[in-house]
Amino acid sequence: MPTSTYIYIFGEDEITIWGLTGRERLARMLKPYPHLKFTGDAEKIPVSAQALFLNANFLFDARVLKALLEQDKKVALYNDEGCPAAILTDGSYAPQLLRNLNNNKDHNYKFALLTIPRIGLRDLKIDVQQNLKKKDPPYILPVSLENKPLLEKELFSGSYKGVTDFVTKWVWPLPAYWATHYCVRRGWQPNHVTYASVVFAVLAGVAFWYGLFGTGLLMGWFMTFLDTVDGKLARVTVTSSRLGDVLDHGLDIVHPPLWYVAWGVGLAGTATPLTGLGVLMTLMFLGYVGGRLCEGAFQFGLASFDMFIWKKLDSFNRLITARRNPNLVLLSYGWLTDQPDLGLLMVVVWHLASTAFLLWRVVTAWKIKLQGGTLTSWLQDIDPARDRDILAVRIFTRAPVDLRKPFPLS
Repeated sequence: MPTSTYIYIFGEDEITIWGLTGRERLARMLKPYPHLKFTGDAEKIPVSAQALFLNANFLFDARVLKALLEQDKKVALYNDEGCPAAILTDGSYAPQLLRNLNNNKDHNYKFALLTIPRIGLRDLKIDVQQNLKKKDPPYILPVSLENKPLLEKELFSGSYKGVTDFVTKWVWPLPAYWATHYCVRRGWQPNHVTYASVVFAVLAGVAFWYGLFGTGLLMGWFMTFLDTVDGKLARVTVTSSRLGDVLDHGLDIVHPPLWYVAWGVGLAGTATPLTGLGVLMTLMFLGYVGGRLCEGAFQFGLASFDMFIWKKLDSFNRLITARRNPNLVLLSYGWLTDQPDLGLLMVVVWHLASTAFLLWRVVTAWKIKLQGGTLTSWLQDIDPARDRDILAVRIFTRAPVDLRKPFPLS
């Protein structure tokens, strides 16, 4: 990768997607790359410097931009309709390229790049998204008023993890979509939503402590919903901060076991207090911490990827494993059946069972490594478009975007 790359954005960008124009979105997406320099004058790009021209009339996948910046030769990335979305060249050709683009505005720039080798998305090396535990088809999508609603849905759907719990995957998407839209219209930042989720997490814990289980569950479910919304809002608006990231991930780790302890204390004032609460909470903590340690041991000691995308079995396990949302379902069942003590007992048992399963997966992986084998994610071997007949592919990946058809929010 060169020491510096000049970014020149061309094309009209009056249409906003999730409140951002094409230029604003590209600027935010490229901000993490320190070697990039934005310029509004192609004539001033040094002759020997690399130059990346980006079409603001397209919605870019972040993986596509990363793959382009890793190229070491001149290329022009076209969509299937023959329109250039990005052109990687050098400063010596930049002024001529700009003249060609300006002369072809009326033709969507289709005839401007005859001297630069054309490539498509299939020519870019794009791999599994480890941070989101998924493998979705990359995209460059033309922006228009007609397809704006579909593009916003696509961008929102793409902000979800592929492998997650069943509540996040199938219950929250539709309400979270409209809540995210509301936040964008009001100008709210992801941190605002995160702060609200912290408040509801504390209120839920206090309610549990005093035996107000119904009120606490309402606060808890609202907190988990906001926890979904803040992440989606951050991704669709390309907005992040170190404080928000620490708060979001720190809250996710700290609050669940505290909720369960508070629930146990709250049971003392009911008709169904639990005897041996200290032992139960010790077992819960062992299960909670043990599960996290298993995940860490796998990813940082045995493989380079999250254990929940190792085999299809592991991905299905992530839907129901003892994380906050599945445990809240158990607590909600206990409250709805007027058995709050049973709800907490189920949470403890489920923690221990889930951790035992994760420990078995870690031991299995360790044996494979001892025998000289390698660990690879099942996502590496599939094509989200070609393999739609496989159940796991349909559940944990999304099909390529077809702007002619509406598509779901998951």
